[in-house]
Amino acid sequence: MSDSAQNHHELIIIGSGPAGLTAAIYAARAELKPLVIEGLQAGGQLMQTTEIENYPGFPQGLQGPELMINFRDQAERFGTTFLTDDVDTVDLEATPKVIKVGKTTYTADAVIVSTGATARMIGLESEQKLLGHGVSTCATCDGYFFRDKELLVVGGGDSAMEEATFLTKFATKVTIIHRRDEYRASKIMLDRARANEKVEFIEWAAVTEVLDDDTGAMTGAILTDTRDGSTRRIDAQGLFVAIGHDPNTLLFTDQLDMDENGYLITKAPGTQTNIDGVFACGDVQDHTYRQAITAAGSGCAAALDAERWLAAVQAAGPVETLTGATLIDDAVVTT
Repeated sequence: MSDSAQNHHELIIIGSGPAGLTAAIYAARAELKPLVIEGLQAGGQLMQTTEIENYPGFPQGLQGPELMINFRDQAERFGTTFLTDDVDTVDLEATPKVIKVGKTTYTADAVIVSTGATARMIGLESEQKLLGHGVSTCATCDGYFFRDKELLVVGGGDSAMEEATFLTKFATKVTIIHRRDEYRASKIMLDRARANEKVEFIEWAAVTEVLDDDTGAMTGAILTDTRDGSTRRIDAQGLFVAIGHDPNTLLFTDQLDMDENGYLITKAPGTQTNIDGVFACGDVQDHTYRQAITAAGSGCAAALDAERWLAAVQAAGPVETLTGATLIDDAVVTT
């Protein structure tokens, strides 16, 4: 068998978070024998999460990495193969689709993109050290663990206001730290935060160090005045960084349609992108919910969409003759 034949797959999934691995489970059970190119940092954002208590089916909770290992093992059980490497380039408009990893070229009849998004961080060594041990990027995911604690939220947009307000359900006090006294947040979100008696604001300040006092868990932070450079300590048991997310879509620039923030656009209610046979799921196209459960759900949808598209293409004729084909109600219409 030639290398080109060995490296051809009906379906390639790029990314290995909850969306990509769920897609792999469904696709493998449909006997599509998917290849998951999982990346050198496999598993998505949950690999940096400690305890998860809101994923259905695990009443006692479990660790983020443990959940992702379960996802991967389940996909592998049904026949998914994995490549632990990063994709260098793609040509998704080609027939078949072309994906290059190092010096090796892979081709696929269909592709599912599930490369996720990356939370923006402050950029501190101490922040990385305490990620999952007091530092978080998701109030919905982790707020429950901070009951009766004093918390900090960094940011000045709607996300920061929303996270701070949500955290008041658990915390005794939430302090929003912002670099200036003007906010990107909408008036309604800012007013809501200001009206909450548990929310305080510190303006003209930046978090420049996260402290643990050698306990292994966050105990406070150093704030630096953005005007005069003076510093002070503030005690807190949690820090939520709410300065946005960046979808991992650079690889698909000038090929897949994106919104103004770089998230992939899919054709509602499905997961089809602007290129036939290319589907997207998870945080790479979801800037609203960004939860493991919603990512998994969209991964399921992407696998079902891909399976139906492949079946329709195969019923209509060889893939290479159907450039521009569109799946509409399980039928192929050439354009």
